[in-house]
Amino acid sequence: MRKYIIRRILFSFLVLFGVSVIVFGILRLTPGDPARLMLPEWAPEEEVNKLRETLGLNKPILVQYLIYMQGVIKGDLGTSLWFKRPNLDLIKERMPATLLLTGTAVLCSLLFSLPLGIIAGVKQGSFIDLFAMLFSILGQSMSHVWLGVLLIFTFSVKLKILPSFGYGSLKNLIMPAACIGYSLAALVTRLTRAGVVDILSEDYILSIRAKGIREKKIMTRYALKNVLIPITTVVGLQFATLLGGVVVTENIFSWPGIGQLTIFAIMGRDFPLVQSIMLVMSTFFVSINLLVDIIYTLLDPRLKFN
Repeated sequence: MRKYIIRRILFSFLVLFGVSVIVFGILRLTPGDPARLMLPEWAPEEEVNKLRETLGLNKPILVQYLIYMQGVIKGDLGTSLWFKRPNLDLIKERMPATLLLTGTAVLCSLLFSLPLGIIAGVKQGSFIDLFAMLFSILGQSMSHVWLGVLLIFTFSVKLKILPSFGYGSLKNLIMPAACIGYSLAALVTRLTRAGVVDILSEDYILSIRAKGIREKKIMTRYALKNVLIPITTVVGLQFATLLGGVVVTENIFSWPGIGQLTIFAIMGRDFPLVQSIMLVMSTFFVSINLLVDIIYTLLDPRLKFN
């Protein structure tokens, strides 16, 4: 198990190196002069040259990358052109709001979808099974934009029971968390139901049933662990995806997180800040995948020797 984890950690560092090259190259390899793209069209040439010198764009590309990585290793991601503050400080200020929103969405999704999927798989053809399938189809068909507008129209405009935007209270959290969590809940419900149906039809489950063991014990001790293996991967990947996919939701509900900061940076042509956000979010994505791999070794002992 130790060798497997060490190998996965080394592979994660290799992936992060590749990510740093891609993130660095997006700005430098963009057609046209990066410094000119960051400034308004009417900016004088002297200002463009000054910005080019400040960002080190007048140096060879390899030298630029080495300087960039030296700063990243030291925790220096550069300074925002729009906010005139260190990029890392801006990301640290916005990250808690995004983690709160995403974490709440994932937790609530699992608390609802796992029991629903298990019951639907055990009681095939029942009313709750039909409800679970309808819930899954709708959740995977609706976009965050449409669902967000629908929630605001229903609970803020018509019923007037929830605020349509803002940050700081539980009421502000409910609609954006539901907006980004519904698609995950729908996916987990469908996968859980399918996993339960497949596992319960396996020969070893039929043998256990023949011994007279109670259905509840069969589910909790024998079936559920195997069902959770693919779900762990999906939840891990979806959690990382939701961290990068809250851009739309945060702007719909004016949630002061990374997504809203990303829009500000793009609209303000603040490419150094966009580059820093991409690097940080990619690091989160790789770290969560590493954590999922480690959890996998606990759920499936066969992976310890691979």
